Amino acid sequence: MSERVVLESAPDMVRMLSGSMVRGAVRKVSGRHPQVLPDRVVELSMAEDAGRLATYARVCGFAVRDLVPATWIHVQAFPLQLALLSAPDSPFSLAGIVHVTNSMSLLRPVSVGERLRLTSSYGPPREHRRGVLVDMIGEAYVGDELVWRGVSAYLVRGGSLPGMLPEQQPDGVVLPSDVEVAADAVWRLPAGLGRQYAAVSGDFNPIHLNPLAARAFGFPRTIIHGMWTHARVLAALEPRLPDTYRMDVRFTKPILLPSSVRFGAERTGDTWTSVVRPRSGEKSHLVASVLPL
Repeated sequence: MSERVVLESAPDMVRMLSGSMVRGAVRKVSGRHPQVLPDRVVELSMAEDAGRLATYARVCGFAVRDLVPATWIHVQAFPLQLALLSAPDSPFSLAGIVHVTNSMSLLRPVSVGERLRLTSSYGPPREHRRGVLVDMIGEAYVGDELVWRGVSAYLVRGGSLPGMLPEQQPDGVVLPSDVEVAADAVWRLPAGLGRQYAAVSGDFNPIHLNPLAARAFGFPRTIIHGMWTHARVLAALEPRLPDTYRMDVRFTKPILLPSSVRFGAERTGDTWTSVVRPRSGEKSHLVASVLPL
């Protein structure tokens, strides 16, 4: 049976990130690190913060209303992912982990006033040509009712774990790396957008905030959080979506700040396909699919 850890409050993400980086540096020198994913579920119950949600809506382009977007629930569950990934018995350091796909299902509308019970756990690790894919499974309950479920896949470059599933094992996100969709709008992303999103999401990864840190990881400038782009796409589509839906996203290329990007969406049957790409028309930054449940 999985170990269950019930948190009294949301963990400090800055402290978890810095602690994980220190442990990663020590492990790199010693050459020793855990070889298996912990069998653990992290749980947190929390009330919605209406003020923080309103700021999130403004930063990401949502209309302020009584119902919360699916990506907002991910923001609240994200610290639980970090609690697992940054634990001393985690095989990986958070430094250099890349968020490659995200899938979330809003199983019923969730209102601002509802209290959520959030959980996060590991899925089975999967092979990848560049290392190992680690799935983080999140769930949100109101009482005993499951209202939201998300799966975030992270790539650990050069990593390996015993008993990994084959790379072709489906991860719930079946999307190409690029699609042809006519542009509907141009979004201008200011240099300080990463700091704005970090302030409301709590994700203070320095590659989104500090040019020097970004260059240390191979980026010429800071990059915007992938989950901001995910949320911005959902905000553009939300007025046309049903009450329950599933959204799959593939992150393909980071967006440098400042920059301008093109957004396009088209509907085929009940499914919306969206793409965010540079204004120059080069390879996409993000491809998304949204379908009703």
